[in-house]
Amino acid sequence: MPEPLTVEEVIACLQQRWQASYDLQLVVRQGRLYLQVMWAYLEQQSFPMDATAYRHHLAEVLEVVNRLAQADVVRQWLASTRDRPRLGKALSLQLQGAERLEEFLL
Repeated sequence: MPEPLTVEEVIACLQQRWQASYDLQLVVRQGRLYLQVMWAYLEQQSFPMDATAYRHHLAEVLEVVNRLAQADVVRQWLASTRDRPRLGKALSLQLQGAERLEEFLL
């Protein structure tokens, strides 16, 4: 089992890569689960969450990633993707383990 991702690790990675604490979302499309790095970020004035709510939200997203044993895949992808989030364009990573989706998502 890979070392679980932590909120602090992900925030540090986002800050190092793109100098911003981007929002992460889980999206289900056609029975597939994707982790998306959104274009909105905590440091934006219009960001809808405060720092505490943002950390709580990331913890919920990372719990699913860790339960699917996808921490190393996400860790490597965040460190190596050549793209960056842009207004209207999120970065997407398809997560494996979609057959267990109903265990984690409502």
